[in-house]
Amino acid sequence: MERRTITTERLPEEEKLELSLRPQTLNDYIGQEELKATLKVYIEAAKRRGEPLDHILFYGPPGLGKTTLAGIIANEMGAKIKITSGPAIEHPGDLVAVLSGMKPGDVLFIDEIHRLNRQVEEVLYPAMEDFTVDIVLGKEGGARSMRYKLPPFTLVGATTRAGMLTAPLRDRFGVVHRLEFYKPEELKTIVLRSARVLNVEIEEDGAEEIARRSRGTPRLANRFLKRVRDFAEVRYDGRITKTVADETLRLLQVDEVGLDRTDRSFLRLIIENYGGGPVGLETLSAAMGEDSGTMEDVCEPYLLQNGFIKRTPRGRMATAKAYRHLGIPLPAESPQVPEQMSLFDHD
Repeated sequence: MERRTITTERLPEEEKLELSLRPQTLNDYIGQEELKATLKVYIEAAKRRGEPLDHILFYGPPGLGKTTLAGIIANEMGAKIKITSGPAIEHPGDLVAVLSGMKPGDVLFIDEIHRLNRQVEEVLYPAMEDFTVDIVLGKEGGARSMRYKLPPFTLVGATTRAGMLTAPLRDRFGVVHRLEFYKPEELKTIVLRSARVLNVEIEEDGAEEIARRSRGTPRLANRFLKRVRDFAEVRYDGRITKTVADETLRLLQVDEVGLDRTDRSFLRLIIENYGGGPVGLETLSAAMGEDSGTMEDVCEPYLLQNGFIKRTPRGRMATAKAYRHLGIPLPAESPQVPEQMSLFDHD
């Protein structure tokens, strides 16, 4: 399958770009106001007591700033951060090696923490609760266990699939918070800030157009800004206007509400092949040749939040809003087609 421009997964070539655009403090961080307010209290309280911050779990769709927040927490606490991911920690020894190299108060960020294997989780439990790990020395009959004391640290976990976390692991986090999709006005502020960092000339309506099509996701907003900048430099005078943004995003097949060709194919499949649904996700993913996990993590959340599809016990259904968006007449014989308002449709 071709790589989607609209994907919210971090692309390898974007590592340096994201690093340069990331805010360093909570005051500079845009959006997630409720989370920011609570984090400020937790951080200030921990600093006054001279203790490490409690372990924190962030969950929600990709691209909403979980890694950025982990870096900000370390900065606010005056600590260093170590970054790894669930798939990268294959064996308990890998985790022990990471933990043993930490200093008091350091932050350990584990992305995709739901992908830790069970043996690694077992080592993580005492590390989180008591700041200790048990190391087994020797083999078979001569094996003995030695307890190793760790410096106090803060674990920040991130996951796009909170339901896949085991209950024992989830319960060991003192703070659990879901990151929400961003409002268009918040994304506009992010685009304008990123444009200043990248030294890109941009007009207010150009930033609004990029924000409106970015699916409530800062990572996409920054990616679109970079693509529109290229277009503006080659075909225009280098300044991003509403016209430049609109033309670029149309060429990328991103429509006025942020849906791309895959999203529209997903909706058309439900409507045209399955009568509007309900239809199971595995059936849809097989018909489209897409991985069901990718569709559930990347494609579905935005369609659900904006009222284009509805989940039922029997499967996914297209809403009346999806029919209207695609210009497909509502079936007269199917009055049960669900009507669902977008969270961004209200005044």
